[in-house]
Amino acid sequence: MVSDICVRKVFITFVCTIVYIDYRGELKMEKEKLGGNSFIYPMPVTLLGTKHGDVANFMALGWLSRANGNPPLLVVGINKAHFTTQLIRENRAFSINYPTAGMIREVDYCGLVSGRREDKSQLFTVEYGELEQAPLIRECPLSLECKLYDIYEMPTHDLFVGEIIASYADKKILTDGKPDLAKLNPLLLTMPDNYYWTVKEKVGKAWDIGRELQK
Repeated sequence: MVSDICVRKVFITFVCTIVYIDYRGELKMEKEKLGGNSFIYPMPVTLLGTKHGDVANFMALGWLSRANGNPPLLVVGINKAHFTTQLIRENRAFSINYPTAGMIREVDYCGLVSGRREDKSQLFTVEYGELEQAPLIRECPLSLECKLYDIYEMPTHDLFVGEIIASYADKKILTDGKPDLAKLNPLLLTMPDNYYWTVKEKVGKAWDIGRELQK
């Protein structure tokens, strides 16, 4: 006959394969393992501008991040097969344009067709700031001009580091001289489900709300 002690040991062993007990004695569920090919949630939706000869070209871009403070650098990841990788190398400059949620169809179209075959500049009012090879989109309320700083080649993508030379914002999206996310109403992207989202609301002040936990 199996003793009560043996039964309890088997039960505890079984439970510990499903949950773990932290130092406070609380039960915590394990997270499901999704694999290594995960995506950052969420990603900004932008339109990257370059030049193909005299024609402005735009591609939808989600793989974007700030990379350095001074000088102000950002990095974009673009699949090697995209026409834009060739154009950035040729022009040594590019723009980052932040569309509003109302531009969702134009943004998606720019991600569906290639500038090798389609003139996507006809979708927008194209203008220029300081860099002739970095076309800007007037309909996008926030735009950045970047000159190419460096390139890092990855197995499937190229990482283009750009130095932000200038930024431009529609006065309508500014609050106290700074871009206001609620007024900008930007698009966000999630993968691999491939959906566009908008920002709902702000929930706390960064580098401030955590002070409530300080002793």
